[in-house]
Amino acid sequence: MSMTRKDLTFASGQDACAAWFYPTAADQGARPIIVMAHGLTGTRRDRLGAFAERFAAAGIAALVFDYRGFGDSTGEPDLYEPSRQLDDWRAAIAFARSLPDIDGERVATFGSSSGGGHALTAAAADPKVAAAISQVPMLDRNTQSYSRPPHVVKEMKAAAAEGRYLPAVGQPDQAALISAPGAEVGWRRVVAIGEESRWRNRVSASWLLGPPYSPIQHAASLHCPWLVCVGADDQVAKPGPAIEAARQAPKGELRLYPGVDHFDIYDGPPHEAVVADEIEFLYRHLLGRSLCGTTKAASELPRVHLPALTSGQNP
Repeated sequence: MSMTRKDLTFASGQDACAAWFYPTAADQGARPIIVMAHGLTGTRRDRLGAFAERFAAAGIAALVFDYRGFGDSTGEPDLYEPSRQLDDWRAAIAFARSLPDIDGERVATFGSSSGGGHALTAAAADPKVAAAISQVPMLDRNTQSYSRPPHVVKEMKAAAAEGRYLPAVGQPDQAALISAPGAEVGWRRVVAIGEESRWRNRVSASWLLGPPYSPIQHAASLHCPWLVCVGADDQVAKPGPAIEAARQAPKGELRLYPGVDHFDIYDGPPHEAVVADEIEFLYRHLLGRSLCGTTKAASELPRVHLPALTSGQNP
C-alpha cells in the first residue's frame, strides 16, 4: 500500500463516494490524474490499488473510487444501474479536477470490465478528458456476454421482473450476473488478494429489463486516445467486439494478451504486462514522453499490438 495514499470522499447525488487519492512522488507542479473504478460490484479494494500505485510512481496521480452502494461508499446497498454509475463517474472527474496541484486538462479515465465501458462512455461525454483506458472491457452486453442456458436466462428475467437481487458471480448453471466458466473462482481470487475487501456477492437485477447498455457505440467517434487491453481468452467479455471497437476508434490503441482470461490481469505476469503497456500509453498522452527499451513484462508475456484501421478498411 502506498504510504502517501489519502482517504477522501466526494458527493454524488445525495450520497458520498469513498475514494483513495494517490499523489505523485515528487512535487512537480500541476500533475495529470487518472480517475479509476472497477466493474459491476467490484470495489477499489479489489486490486485497483496495485494499478494506481504504479501510475503514481510514474508521475501520474490517481483517484480510485467506489460507486454509490458498493465498497465504502454510502447509498442504497448493491443497487446497480449503469446510468447511476455514470453519474458517479462525472462526479469523480469533477472532483479530480478540483484537487490541488492537478492539471484539469490532463485527466484520463480507467476501468475494468463494465468499468472499462464506463471509462469509454465518461470520456466520450467530456471533451476535456485527455485519454481513456479500458481493460478486459465489457462494451456490449448482447455480443460479449457468456451464453447462458435457457433455464438460467428465465430465472434471471424473473428476478429482474420481481425486483429481486442476484449473485454477482456464480457457476455456469446458476442465475448470476457473471457466470462464465472459471469466472467465480477467478473473481474470488482477486477479492482474496485485495485489501480487506468489502465486496458482497449481491446485486440488483431490475436494470436487466432496460435497454442493453452498449458503450461500444461511442468508440467510432471518441475524441481522445483510447487504450483497449483485451485478454485473448476472456470468457466473461468476449474479445471480438472490443478488438473491433479499438480498431474503429480514431485514436484507438489495442493490446491483445494471448492466453489471458478476464480475471488474470490482477497479478502475476499478465498484470505486469498490462501495467507496463498502460504506463507507456499514459507517458505518451499525459506526460508527452516515450518510454524506451523493453520491459521485463515483455519478455514474460507475449502481447499482440494491432494497428488502427485505415480509412475504408474492414476489421
